[in-house]
Amino acid sequence: MTDVEALSVKLEHLGFAEPKIKEVLKNKKVAAAFNDILNVVSVGKDEKRAALLHNLASSSKDAKDESVLKKRNEVAAAIADSRIKTNVQLDAAWKWAQDLHSGESLDQAAGVGIEVTRDDVEREIAAYIAANKAQLEEERYKALPGVMVAAKKIDALKWANPADFKPVIDEQLKALLGPKDERDLVKKKAPKAKPAAKDAKKDEPEKVSATAMFTSGFLGNLHKTGENPQANMERMAEHLKATKGQVFTRFPPEPNGYLHIGHSKAITVNFGYAQFNKGKCYLRFDDTNPEAEEERFFTSIRETIEWLGFEPYKVTYSSDYFQELYDLAEKLIECGGAFVCHQTAEEMKASRGVTDGARGGERVPSPWRNRTVEENLTEFRKMRDGHYKPGEAVLRMKQDLNNPNPQMWDLVAYRVLNAPHHRTADKWKIYPTYDFTHCLVDSLENISHSLCTTEFYLSRESYEWLCDAVDVYRPAQREYGRLNITGTVLSKRKIAKLVSEGHVRGWDDPRLFTLVAIRRRGIPPGAILNFVSTLGVTTAESNIQHSRFENNVRKYLEDTTPRLMMVLDPVKVTIENLPEDHFEEFDMPFGKNDERSRKVPFTRELYIDRSDFEESAGKEFFRLTASQPVGLLKVPHNISLKEVKKDAAGNITELVCHLDNDIPFKKPKTYIQWVPECAAKKSPVKIAETRVFKQLFKSENPQGNPDGYLADLAEESEVVHKHALVEPGFYDVKENSPWVTGEHTGKEKKGSPESVRFQALRVGYFCMDKDSTEDAIVLNQIVSLKEDNQKK
Repeated sequence: MTDVEALSVKLEHLGFAEPKIKEVLKNKKVAAAFNDILNVVSVGKDEKRAALLHNLASSSKDAKDESVLKKRNEVAAAIADSRIKTNVQLDAAWKWAQDLHSGESLDQAAGVGIEVTRDDVEREIAAYIAANKAQLEEERYKALPGVMVAAKKIDALKWANPADFKPVIDEQLKALLGPKDERDLVKKKAPKAKPAAKDAKKDEPEKVSATAMFTSGFLGNLHKTGENPQANMERMAEHLKATKGQVFTRFPPEPNGYLHIGHSKAITVNFGYAQFNKGKCYLRFDDTNPEAEEERFFTSIRETIEWLGFEPYKVTYSSDYFQELYDLAEKLIECGGAFVCHQTAEEMKASRGVTDGARGGERVPSPWRNRTVEENLTEFRKMRDGHYKPGEAVLRMKQDLNNPNPQMWDLVAYRVLNAPHHRTADKWKIYPTYDFTHCLVDSLENISHSLCTTEFYLSRESYEWLCDAVDVYRPAQREYGRLNITGTVLSKRKIAKLVSEGHVRGWDDPRLFTLVAIRRRGIPPGAILNFVSTLGVTTAESNIQHSRFENNVRKYLEDTTPRLMMVLDPVKVTIENLPEDHFEEFDMPFGKNDERSRKVPFTRELYIDRSDFEESAGKEFFRLTASQPVGLLKVPHNISLKEVKKDAAGNITELVCHLDNDIPFKKPKTYIQWVPECAAKKSPVKIAETRVFKQLFKSENPQGNPDGYLADLAEESEVVHKHALVEPGFYDVKENSPWVTGEHTGKEKKGSPESVRFQALRVGYFCMDKDSTEDAIVLNQIVSLKEDNQKK
């Protein structure tokens, strides 16, 4: 076994997934350091300690001094026995290891045994803020970086979790200073303008053709139909006769969970490639595990594909082919390619050289590998007829245990399951595995391009082996890089825990990246298709930042969403110099390039957002103050403040203003949105709940948190506003949604709440939530207007 293979085995034993192992092995210095560390410590599967050991290997990759390396081993041992639990401790421990003159012990240097709680952090930060109150009130939020630095220097917080600092400081500064406003904006110096070229056009985001992904890169270089190799060319002739040379693809989800953002790429690749080449794509449910399948998953998957705008050529099920698969299993036995095995799952792993989850040991054939064909047929039929209980017998493929590819180590083809199937009821007592089913059903459906993600690369060899062994047409499996989004989790197991523990509303919570959640959040299917197209398709994984995804959605919405006026936190405005029955209407377009428009009533009473008024404010506050008028969007005159009314608690309840229609017009510093009070026009539209979302996790890699991904959950990832108001144009938008239809926009159902979306001017993009009723409208924020939005 090579050093690389040995390290791979160790990392697998530590709990690293294959992509993480590849990442470690890419950096030879880190890999060498990690190997040395794992030669002196032994740690079982432990995500937290594995991450710390990886960080130690990265930090020490250039260390050569024997004394430093000896101390590094002490640090590794402290991680292994859980004395060192955090990256803060690890940083201090590595500094100790490099200081050959330190008189401290490792435990002293790394704060072993010292626990600093969130309450401790809150108490110490509060004391610092109280001691520096005057300075903070003067500098306001510009002081935030300094407070962060100072907090980290507080002795009592030396061993605190750094992730606790910012949320605590943000919370306490907000309590002291109130929300951010124009005083907290940092002015940027405008760069000197360069002379414009004569025919220069305004910078625009690069537009990518919706079909470009099919003409270049991975998909553009795929084989033509009929070019995929065959062991028996007669099978190719049969295939071409059946397909008439058309492209045939398939999307084969397992109906045991909800699809996520990564599946949107697989759907677009498979359905889109067939569509582009005037071929056909199957939706095939891989329903070979009746214990995990539920009707809600079948329904959700079909609805999601339709929502994205694709129509399957046929909807099929692996179970449609159970009899054909059984017949092929007997054929495989008859040609000496399969045997019935009675090893337990653990014995099977051990015979493949797998110990404690790690590969690398000696591979030993099953004692039942050399049964006769007749004996195997008899035993297999006994499996079929219910003579064996689950785990007592399996049918295994007779492949090549000496092959370095683990997908050739006598994979299981059939197992006994005493579970009723949703389509075949209790007809079958045995069910084929994915490894047996996938390639053969591809063959039976005459798939020309079996497109899947790169984690199935090793499976290609067993895929082709099985097709050739039973002498059927061999489809061509080809692998592309999967799509991942950072800053979230996509694992079914992890999402299930978020749901069961009440951290989110359900599998369709808009903060998640399941496709049902993305749909509920109001992201249009066209935005998903556009996003996948801009990424293109290669063999490399696409690890896309959460913010990049949102920015792509934002650009799509900018061109496809009607604009309305909305106030999240309304305060009433009465215009004193207008009569009580004053009524006029202003024609307002729904968008810059939208020919459609609506009429908005203008009356004596209206509402503005509370944040758009300050009784006294600095010169950088552009909105309404006691001495500064403000413009109302589309209204030809400004308004000026005359009186502020408050309740007994000092809260502003009403602003009495003057419409400046009796003085020469002067352009205001800015215009603000407003919502009229007009019962005749059903205005304002009252919103029961407006849910504003932020990223569910604090970091880009929640799984990397030493305390687990749940410890990385962000506070206030959902903020609910209870009193928002929207102008009556909302009813026009609701009646005419989905607002944009056509090619590459998906297929949204008229009347579906998530299709009712709009841009709330100066606020963000919103859609209706499924919790809405006739009497209570609930809105979800899709994305903010800008990545870092600040009003002026």
